[in-house]
Amino acid sequence: MREIFGCASADVRPYSGNVANEAVFSRLLRGDKTVFVNSTPGGGHISHHKAGSVGKFTKSIVDFPRSKDGFTIDVAATRDLVDEHKPSMLIVGKSLILRPEPVADLAEICRARNIFLHYDGAHVLGLIAGGEFQQPLAEGADLMSGSTHKTFFGTQRGVILSNRTDDEWKPFDRGVFPGSTSNHHLDTLAALALVVEEWKAFGRDYARQVIANARALAHALKSEGIDVMGESFGFTESHQVAVSVKDHGGGKNASRRMAENNIICNMNMLPHEPLKNATNPEGLRLGTQEMTRMGMKEDEMKRIAAFIADCVIRGKNVRDAVAEFRSGFTHVHYSFDQAVA
Repeated sequence: MREIFGCASADVRPYSGNVANEAVFSRLLRGDKTVFVNSTPGGGHISHHKAGSVGKFTKSIVDFPRSKDGFTIDVAATRDLVDEHKPSMLIVGKSLILRPEPVADLAEICRARNIFLHYDGAHVLGLIAGGEFQQPLAEGADLMSGSTHKTFFGTQRGVILSNRTDDEWKPFDRGVFPGSTSNHHLDTLAALALVVEEWKAFGRDYARQVIANARALAHALKSEGIDVMGESFGFTESHQVAVSVKDHGGGKNASRRMAENNIICNMNMLPHEPLKNATNPEGLRLGTQEMTRMGMKEDEMKRIAAFIADCVIRGKNVRDAVAEFRSGFTHVHYSFDQAVA
């Protein structure tokens, strides 16, 4: 993992990204210290809030101010807010992440004020590993955590990565054990070791295709008449596509109808929504990492967009058609099995 991410220290014992985060938060957020996070409408994960992991260690949580489009952090406004609240830690990285975070600019703010900058790369870890997204540690983040089963196509585990060593790294080592993890799952560690070797061979090609597929899916959905977010920046720079289905029953109903038609995604809040919409948001979040792993490319994204539009906009039953389409993609790609075959 150190080789893939070009860093000095790594811990692969946490058995999820959330557990990895707890190991970090437990070392840095004692005493109700103030922390900045991305809001839930702004794409932030619930574990970064009072109901989640961060809330176990502090209740002093401030949302980052957001840019006009809602998908990125407003750096200038953040600088002013930091001077007002004097946080000890900034947590960047999101569950809905269409664009890179402004890590380098935030790192400059943090260095001048002795603030710890943490990057939660759970959803984009594979894109980072493939060199196709931002490089948080090189850009100035003190530490990066992540899940190894999302865009990083491994087993369900977590990882902590940093360029800190020796005494500066030791607190996080202790945060994992005995802090958050005792018997880490050796059965999934062996499989992760194989995946790491696959990443060395195929990771860059995979990450590049994941993003190409996301862009193709976004453009195809737009052509089908679906309201795709982020047109001003080309819809997406990651593996995700965010769409509004406000005019088609909302995210909760649309995701349910899609599931009934063999299309699995999740409802998701969009940046302009109030927090009260969390249980019935306007949006859907779509991801291309699994479809890419099964060998699909840009042409298949057009087919998928048509299925989604038929289901969500036109109210058609596409269950059997989706199953027939999916039956043509049954082998894992970007793997040693594929290379041997």
